[in-house]
Amino acid sequence: MSKNILVCVAWPYASGSRHLGHIGGAYLPADIFARYHRLIGNRVVMVSGSDVHGTPITVRADNEGVEPIEIVNKYHKEFLSYWDKLNIQWDNYTTTMTDNHKKVTQEMFLKIKENGLIEKNKSIQAYDPIENKFLPDRYVEGECPKCNYLEARGDQCDSCGVTLDPEELINPKSKLNGNKAEFKETEHYFLKLSALNDQLSEWLNSKKGWRPHVINFSKSFVEEGLQDRAITRDLDWGVDIPNNELGDGKKIYVWFEAVIGYLSATKEWASNMGDPELWKDFWLDENSESYYFVGKDNVPFHAIIWPSMLMAYGDLNLPTNVPANQYILIKGEKASASRGVGKTLNDYLDEWNPDSLRYALGSILPEQNDSEISENEMIRRNNEELVAAWGNLVQRVFSQYINNFDNLDFDFELIDVDKNILDQANTCFEKTGQLIEKVELKSALQTVMSFVNKINAYLNETEPWKVIKKDNKRGTAILYSALTSIDACASMFTPFMPSTSQMVKNAIVRNTQNNWELNEIKKGAELKNIGHLFKKFD
Repeated sequence: MSKNILVCVAWPYASGSRHLGHIGGAYLPADIFARYHRLIGNRVVMVSGSDVHGTPITVRADNEGVEPIEIVNKYHKEFLSYWDKLNIQWDNYTTTMTDNHKKVTQEMFLKIKENGLIEKNKSIQAYDPIENKFLPDRYVEGECPKCNYLEARGDQCDSCGVTLDPEELINPKSKLNGNKAEFKETEHYFLKLSALNDQLSEWLNSKKGWRPHVINFSKSFVEEGLQDRAITRDLDWGVDIPNNELGDGKKIYVWFEAVIGYLSATKEWASNMGDPELWKDFWLDENSESYYFVGKDNVPFHAIIWPSMLMAYGDLNLPTNVPANQYILIKGEKASASRGVGKTLNDYLDEWNPDSLRYALGSILPEQNDSEISENEMIRRNNEELVAAWGNLVQRVFSQYINNFDNLDFDFELIDVDKNILDQANTCFEKTGQLIEKVELKSALQTVMSFVNKINAYLNETEPWKVIKKDNKRGTAILYSALTSIDACASMFTPFMPSTSQMVKNAIVRNTQNNWELNEIKKGAELKNIGHLFKKFD
């Protein structure tokens, strides 16, 4: 019986070009996971969008002397080009600027407030006396009080992952001019996280199969005791508060409204499908599953704050899993286009076959630990694994089959060595599927490539290019078994490398059309010549 699978992916700030760390951290893993579930017959909705209200956008707009909407339009368009080139298959990729998102955000705000878990309170907020304005969290930088990282932001430290308020920073400075930030009292709405502490702790303790760094961080965070957190700011860029009790010049802050985007994007998808009630299948059905693909810096917001918001709202499904990845490192540093660490994604897309890039990233996904990546290593994997192992396997079996087709004898019997390679294909399907469902995607990809190597070993042992000259029937049996195994690999590679895998699948005629099981190849059917799947880098 098929399941409803909701795949939620971190909303990128529409403030600058993306890099490999972003893609390997959230977007590629989500696409692999979603594609697999579609293949096995599950009903999948994968959603995300460009976050257009984050303070990085207004910071960039200020630096460039333009309006925030100009920054948003530029980078949202660029992101859409990424997804197209990389074959990231969204069911809905939207923005937080839509009327739908505004409506859903305001409705959630009012419902949580009605439930008594949003209240007004006084707070101290960073203030720039030179500019005569309050400073949103990301307009403040200073030293982290937990790990002493010198470039911690007013909402979070990128080094240790802890969430912060600007007043907790040591030597806080305004990003507008580098001057020391002051602090003034202001009134805001607060989410009463403290009232949800016990409920959230109980929920986290019930979770099984989460990545250790996600569950351990989340539990320890909650054990320290959740503090009520302001969900509005003195801003002129963002979603309007659905009342005027605080006066003018305030907006719902981005950390509160952006995560609501998963719900608003699903509702938008349902409307686009012509049935506005479809979203309920994924958010209200207790048998539905939801997975949140984010980087480790987003763990507090997706494993703690968003579940708290859902509890405060009531009735909506809590996350099934938050398989957050750690960082992709380049020369020991976190990939960051803004800091000049690593090239932008466009740089790679100009040079690489999308499937080759997906494979190189899939091979080093930082699922449990930070992963180091270099262009030399990416090139090595392309040349040795995609070109020499997988691509060459396809090419030589296809060539032998096509070149000898008129002489092939399809009245053959399989012997033990043939049956063994096909048995290994079945085993590979089972193991790969299990690993993907546990979101162990790197291991799943390695499992398929390991089977590719076994097929190559089978060919080296059976030598069909020699046997076919002496015994057509036996040679045909070997080629048939190899072709069946290649078809199986193409199926298993599909979530990882959809374009080239489909090329292989389209070239083979089958009696059966299984997406995640061994297919019966039609005996006596011709093969299409597909040429080389990948190019070798010099």
